[in-house]
Amino acid sequence: MSETVNNENNKVDLESVSPELRHLIEFEEVPEEMHLMVASIHEASESVVRGEWDALPNSAQNILDNFEQFHALITISQAFASVNTIGEFDSMDMPSHLDESQQESYKADILDQVLKNCIKDMVKQLKKARRDAILKRDFLETFKK
Repeated sequence: MSETVNNENNKVDLESVSPELRHLIEFEEVPEEMHLMVASIHEASESVVRGEWDALPNSAQNILDNFEQFHALITISQAFASVNTIGEFDSMDMPSHLDESQQESYKADILDQVLKNCIKDMVKQLKKARRDAILKRDFLETFKK
């Protein structure tokens, strides 16, 4: 990712990310402040997402054009879910018996579960799209140029 990020101001060069991710960043109007997080999530999650893609039946994989579209969809989902979850941490009632280190670990576990749930949800939606013409159309229209 070093060539993706301009270290002087932590800006992401969108030309250096995959075309599918760049398209979704623009399509979803992802705020520039989130671009670094999106690029980081995309890079960090590739092997896990690849495993889920490879486990999908061909009929579900055929809803999309390629793995990169699947990976980009999950990345955007994870980014917004992460922002929402982190925003809720301030108002969350933490178990009183946890010290500061345990609280941070507790929050990390929650965030990890949210990220995993994004992958599970996308897998479920893709499988459902095989039998749901409207959902299939939504997937296809997302990547129309």
